[in-house]
Amino acid sequence: MTPTLSTRLEKLRTRMAATGTDLVVIGPSSHMVYLADLSPHGDERPVLLMVSQDFAGFLMPALNVDSARQHTDLPFFPWADAEGPNAALDALIAATGIDRNGASIVLDETMRADFALLALDALPGAKRRFTADTVGYLRSRKDADEYQRLKASALLNDAAMTAGFAALRAGVTELEIAQVIADFYMANGATTEFCSVCFGPNGAFPHHHTGETQLKAGDAVLIDTGCRIGGYPSDMTRVGTFGGVPEGFDAIHAILDRAVEAAIASAVPGAKASAVDKAARVVITAAGYGPNFLHRTGHGLGIDVHEAPYITGTSETVLDEGMVFSIEPGIYLAGRFGLRLEEIVIIRNGVAEIFSELPRGSVTAG
Repeated sequence: MTPTLSTRLEKLRTRMAATGTDLVVIGPSSHMVYLADLSPHGDERPVLLMVSQDFAGFLMPALNVDSARQHTDLPFFPWADAEGPNAALDALIAATGIDRNGASIVLDETMRADFALLALDALPGAKRRFTADTVGYLRSRKDADEYQRLKASALLNDAAMTAGFAALRAGVTELEIAQVIADFYMANGATTEFCSVCFGPNGAFPHHHTGETQLKAGDAVLIDTGCRIGGYPSDMTRVGTFGGVPEGFDAIHAILDRAVEAAIASAVPGAKASAVDKAARVVITAAGYGPNFLHRTGHGLGIDVHEAPYITGTSETVLDEGMVFSIEPGIYLAGRFGLRLEEIVIIRNGVAEIFSELPRGSVTAG
């Protein structure tokens, strides 16, 4: 096991002690990647990682053990299709050393329901909750290695975004611009995590599906894209215009830029996530566009593109050093255009530091 993974298990056990947790049960998920750097083949065959104060090991289908062994030195409790998983699971639970009756367990909220029920059936009377105050707590506070990986992904995304806007021309389709961006990622050793290219009125759909719409003079352009490299993603939104500036575009762009700055200024250790949402929303509401800001201000980013913390108007999460999340206020005008400006920030040395180095200014093309 690498030093990083050993440290993560140590930190997890510290959190387990602090929260009165006897056992953490993880399925094939980004939680498993975080703790064990293992992403096993996913099907209906149960796979579980169990961590107690004194033991950590895997329930694993026998046919996957040799492959998985290349990624971890934690012990396996293999089971064959002809036998089923129950005996191997029983042996794994015994190895954890926990009291089967009434244990306090944490369940991976993203695992298959049948995997979760298999574990619960084997632990009668267990007091159960999800991972927010254990694995989730740790994942929301990025370490130095994660910072470097997120930074590298963000800088590559800056260059891909620039390439996408540079390819704008009359008649080009949204899909063609998305392909330019995807090709840039691939040429630089990354994969496309997602890409939404929105021309004209399509920008008013916050989750527009990139399609065959052709670019024409006077269109606003919104690109929201992210890649994955080194195991970590990026996420950024920038806007521009082609062949003329739509009425109201510049004014709304300026409002959103002020909203981003206000949210960044409020994102400090000890502040609630809801305060960051409020800071952006106050600016937009004061400008008369409150009803046109249709979504939360942000979401966490790490191994997953969406993870804790979530920057919503009701979130009680207290921001802490190492937390990474988006700040992405938007104003959406149906039938005209929609604008959104998005930065990924990390709480670092007491302030919100932006990963991207690409300015938020509107890109003028054509």
